[in-house]
Amino acid sequence: MTREQRTWFITGASRGLGRAFTEAALAAGDRVVGVARDVTPLHDLVGTAAGRLVAFPLDVADRAAVVAGARRAFEAFGRLDVVVNNAGGVVLGMVEELTEEQARAHLDTNFFGALWVAQAVVPLLREQGSGHLLQVSSMGSAGGFAATGLYSAGKAALDALSEALAAEVERFGVHVTIVQPGGYVTDLFTRGLTTTDENPAYAPLRTRLAELWSGSVDSDPRLAASVLLRVVDLPEPPKRLVLGSAAYDVVVDLTRARGAELARWEHLSRDAG
Repeated sequence: MTREQRTWFITGASRGLGRAFTEAALAAGDRVVGVARDVTPLHDLVGTAAGRLVAFPLDVADRAAVVAGARRAFEAFGRLDVVVNNAGGVVLGMVEELTEEQARAHLDTNFFGALWVAQAVVPLLREQGSGHLLQVSSMGSAGGFAATGLYSAGKAALDALSEALAAEVERFGVHVTIVQPGGYVTDLFTRGLTTTDENPAYAPLRTRLAELWSGSVDSDPRLAASVLLRVVDLPEPPKRLVLGSAAYDVVVDLTRARGAELARWEHLSRDAG
């Protein structure tokens, strides 16, 4: 059996998960428009993709550039079938330590950048009557974690926005899937990392966090990419998908704990009317 060739539009395509998604789509015989602030790392793939990969620089925090970039991506191959809203970074630090500049810069990319991409591609997908928007969130959106509060907050906001978007566009034949990856071997915590100036008051907590994180093992991003290829083949894809076994267990535990907390204080909730 053969399937129709799809066209992907992937943000943050140069490195990490975005690079893995790009390679997997090309290996499946599909066409890809890959964008990032720096697309130099994609030059090797462009040279071997026989015209099936178009790459150009794009900063998703620039709304006007995103609108123009989405149109350019659409025109490259005449349609968009899969949009992977993947560009983003991490800010690491306690809530008290965050500067206004750090907070706004982070959300400009991780939340507003994803919003601008969604707004730019939805009219194109609606017009063609089909498409699949994959919103790359994080397992961290399941709850606030010490030292990653702003990162989790931005991803949680993206989750809520994406749920609303899914309800709005399903009547047009457009699917939306919230993708919540766990830890993968990428440069997210090196090249994509912003850190706060450390307040000594949090030194004991930082020591404890370092001990907890030292036992974590990140996965090969190609595993996530292979699952994503299966997801976009589904006629009724999931609205939310956790990527990674350890991440799945953490998200399930957090969800159960939140439910237990709600049940514990149900009497107070009901007393409020």
